[in-house]
Amino acid sequence: MSKHKIDSVGGKLSELERYYDTVPRAGGARAEDFGPLTLFVQEGAGWPYYARPALGGAGATAADVERVRARQRELQVPEAFEWVAETSPTLRAAVEAAGLHVHAHPLMVLDPAAEAVPAHPDVRLIDADDPLLTAAVTVPALAFAAPGTAVGEAGPAELAAATADPDAQARRTRVSGMLASGRSVMAAAARDGVVLCSGQYIPVGDVAEVVAVGTLPAARRQGLALGVTAALAARARASGIRTVFLSAGDEDVARVYSRIGFRRVATALIAEPPEA
Repeated sequence: MSKHKIDSVGGKLSELERYYDTVPRAGGARAEDFGPLTLFVQEGAGWPYYARPALGGAGATAADVERVRARQRELQVPEAFEWVAETSPTLRAAVEAAGLHVHAHPLMVLDPAAEAVPAHPDVRLIDADDPLLTAAVTVPALAFAAPGTAVGEAGPAELAAATADPDAQARRTRVSGMLASGRSVMAAAARDGVVLCSGQYIPVGDVAEVVAVGTLPAARRQGLALGVTAALAARARASGIRTVFLSAGDEDVARVYSRIGFRRVATALIAEPPEA
């Protein structure tokens, strides 16, 4: 790898670090200082956040991780840590020594030179008042409950039942506010009024992360997630976003995203307590 390439990747990772430190604050989270680590705590309704390396901080030890975990338990929030392996190379050993399990995900950035792909006929943007919004915010929950890329059982009937849950209504209210304020952009694939896939991007300045892309398990392997992601990337570019990135679920998913111009730059790590 050339020095220019190394410098380019290093600069991109620094840009992503600033994004990671800013986006929870922009989303209403309180930042608690634990020296080399920062714990973000959501105030009010919204996604629960996580702990991550402090911007510009030194390496954390297992004792630092344990202090944060104790605070997370006190607050009754998820004992979760997120970071980039290449930016904080010693943190994995510290969180594993503290008893957490680490998941690795390819971290990918959209190549600015990538050509836009043709729009998927079933995909469109969703606004704050869209009648499909409740279903659109519910599909990822069903998708993530049955991880992987294989076709699953949950389909339109399960989606209809899930949208009646109070949690779905709460998600709709939260995401509707984000869409209305410009803190998020959503796209969805739908046929005959049934949402089959959805996703969002969260912009901060001229950087945006594509998040929560999920396909109804029964509708997998139809290119819907790729179509939704491509639509989000196209909208982000048209809105002046310079850097679009995402964390792929695994290597197979990363290969799919590479078809629309995403290139791997690093590895995103997520640490959580092992499953009981």
